Amino acid sequence: MHDQINTLDQRSVGQAIWRGLMCRCPHCGKGKMYRAYLKVADQCEVCGEELNHHRADDFPPYIAIMIVGHILVGAMMHMDMVWHVAPVVYFISMVPLAIILPLVMLPSIKGGIVGMQWANRMYGFGAGQPG
Repeated sequence: MHDQINTLDQRSVGQAIWRGLMCRCPHCGKGKMYRAYLKVADQCEVCGEELNHHRADDFPPYIAIMIVGHILVGAMMHMDMVWHVAPVVYFISMVPLAIILPLVMLPSIKGGIVGMQWANRMYGFGAGQPG
């Protein structure tokens, strides 16, 4: 088994993650990763790479919440120190941002995770196939 892994072509993790972040196939970078919002295509329409092996699960939302939380808390602290705004301003501005920003980020984050899994041959992504 160890010899089989050494004979497989190396996959660039950085390139696969970048292609995933762009919502493209981690193998060719041309085909679309999704068939619908957050629904990964079964295979790439350009190169035929199977994409249905991914197991992103709850990791993308955790990352999105962490990123958005840091952005919003920083913005709230800045607003309080500079303008001393009323609490209703936070409610009007931050609640919509807390809902919209993660939804906008999720496809790219999930794509990056699927790309990382593909590059590392996790969960059946090409274990035993070159490329």
